[in-house]
Amino acid sequence: MLEGKVALVTGASRGIGAATARALAEAGARIVLVHRDSAAAAEAVRITLPGPGHRVVQASVTDSGALATIAEGVRAIEGRLDVLVNNAGTSKVVPHGDLDGLDDATFDRIMATNVRGAFATIRAFRRLIDDSGGGAIVNISSVAAKVAYGSNVAYCASKAALETMTMSLARALAPSIRVLAVAPGLVDTEFTRGWDPAVRQRQIEATPLKRLATPEDVGATVLAAVMLPDTTGAVIPVDGGRPLGT
Repeated sequence: MLEGKVALVTGASRGIGAATARALAEAGARIVLVHRDSAAAAEAVRITLPGPGHRVVQASVTDSGALATIAEGVRAIEGRLDVLVNNAGTSKVVPHGDLDGLDDATFDRIMATNVRGAFATIRAFRRLIDDSGGGAIVNISSVAAKVAYGSNVAYCASKAALETMTMSLARALAPSIRVLAVAPGLVDTEFTRGWDPAVRQRQIEATPLKRLATPEDVGATVLAAVMLPDTTGAVIPVDGGRPLGT
């Protein structure tokens, strides 16, 4: 499906990012795995990917200069970019009623990574995707954007902003580039395994399908989004029907 194509995945060293990189590689793409500070973990993912030509690069999505340098490297080495997956993100568990617990530094870090970081990454790679004949950008959002329940208030707000930005950029970058979002519910990752078990169980019980999504579920949905030829600006849920729950 993606033979001869190149995909770049941010936050690719674990969880959803790793599963997405694997799904795209299994479809035939060469993968550029971007990590912030997890070189060993990213390399461990790379060596498991099927097919040749995958490589690991380091950058924070909050560092626009580093992103520009990576874009230059992709142009020089891979020669093209067809798929960009904005998966890098951050959060911290703070109860929604604990306004003092969500300090300015945490709020700003979440917004800088989850919103500005995604925008900066798109800005850095947009011309390369255009020059490659167009392609798809997939932003990893969250059901938190709609249900306003998640690890903290800022996280929910950041994902709502990301979905609005997805629609804005889908309009701005058409017709060459399609921009979509994939919005998981609670996913069984290293981060959510650290949640209070009672909180996790309440979320499962409030989900009609009565299960947590897996990173592989999300990766498969990203691949499906990439393959939709006439869809842009859409948000595709992977949430077990969570907004239908109580």
